[in-house]
Amino acid sequence: MFTASSRRRFLKSAGTLLALPSLDSIGFRRFARAAAVAPPPKRMVCLGIGYGVTEETWMPKVTDAGPGYTLPEGLAPLARHKSDFTIVQGCSHRFANNPHGGSTFWLTGANPFGTAGQSFHNSISMDQVAAAKMGQDTRFTSIQLNASEPGMDGPGHGTGLSLAWDHRGKPMAGYNSPVIAFHKLFSAEDAPLEQRQKLLAEKRSVLDAVLEDAKSVQRGLSAADTDKLDEYFQGVRDIETRLSKEERWLGEPKPKAPLPEPGEGLVGRDEVLLMYDLIVAALQTDSSRVLTFRQPIQHLLTSVGIKVAAHDMSHYAPGPRMEASQHRDRVQGEMLATLIDKLKGTKETDGSSLFDHTALVFGSNIRSIHYLDNCPTLLAGGGAGIRLGQHIVMPKGTPLCNVWLTLLKGTGIDVASHGDSTGIVEELAGTPA
Repeated sequence: MFTASSRRRFLKSAGTLLALPSLDSIGFRRFARAAAVAPPPKRMVCLGIGYGVTEETWMPKVTDAGPGYTLPEGLAPLARHKSDFTIVQGCSHRFANNPHGGSTFWLTGANPFGTAGQSFHNSISMDQVAAAKMGQDTRFTSIQLNASEPGMDGPGHGTGLSLAWDHRGKPMAGYNSPVIAFHKLFSAEDAPLEQRQKLLAEKRSVLDAVLEDAKSVQRGLSAADTDKLDEYFQGVRDIETRLSKEERWLGEPKPKAPLPEPGEGLVGRDEVLLMYDLIVAALQTDSSRVLTFRQPIQHLLTSVGIKVAAHDMSHYAPGPRMEASQHRDRVQGEMLATLIDKLKGTKETDGSSLFDHTALVFGSNIRSIHYLDNCPTLLAGGGAGIRLGQHIVMPKGTPLCNVWLTLLKGTGIDVASHGDSTGIVEELAGTPA
């Protein structure tokens, strides 16, 4: 018969977490209570909107800071959540120089000319800093979502494969369709386990052979070639890490999808709403705790009856173009309010909600028209412990990365800096200077 101590050893050696019922007669109440008080994990979700907002009607007046600010017309769809989000003004990226690059450096704050001899340089994005810690215990370290519209690598979003950039400043691919994302998250693997194990072993074998070949040419290289080879080795190590994680989850079935399988062909507004549902589902099933979504631009406009081209609209002036931009803002606000509704309505095991443990970021590296200062920044959710229900106006030119650093530290990520940050935003962290 198991004693309490031998039972603990058995559970530990089995490598599984069992949700035990409260059986007072055999002394299990203590174990059930310990399992029940485990706090829900922290999450991070970043939503990038490309061309920015209509400054005149989306941003509160800079003279109206604090919790009692008047909600402008562009944020009116979010009125029911006013106490649960904060608007930060005055922040920008020091090195931003591309008026069509609303996503490329949004989460990194990198200097594009930061490496001598290179015409383009990026660094790690905030979501990937968070994923290095938050993603250790989930099937997917992070999830990158994109719109299905073509031409995303261009005006309004800039270069990149998603909002995410890895620790080497390399672009990370994303899922360009809600259907693809759904099946990646929830559909069972077609191949038998033995076949997938064999395929993984073959990948490792190829990787070992490639690494051995690279090591054989390591001697006698120039400094430049040595740097190239070092970068290559780092890429190999990254692949090894991904293979190790794939191996860890190989025999674990995916969770049951908490939403129906999506249909093909959704674009624009319907696509965004479905991606939002997938974000909630991924968090709810703990498939991933870090997600980014680089949203559609032109297809969103077309889907809501806006006939102005996205780039033309971004050069708005009073009249039809500005009205189109304002219409876009209202649609974005309505969709974001719906996402917050669902995060609040999805409960954790302790009775709290997903919203209470998620740091949600909504914004762009472009303010309005083609201006790169005062980036539109909306922060919501309790995941980073920030002050919500605020309108915070920072001194002009405050690094946007100060906001990102504040969020990272608030979620428990121990980093000294991020991008071009100079410190945290004390007003946001809850300890005003």
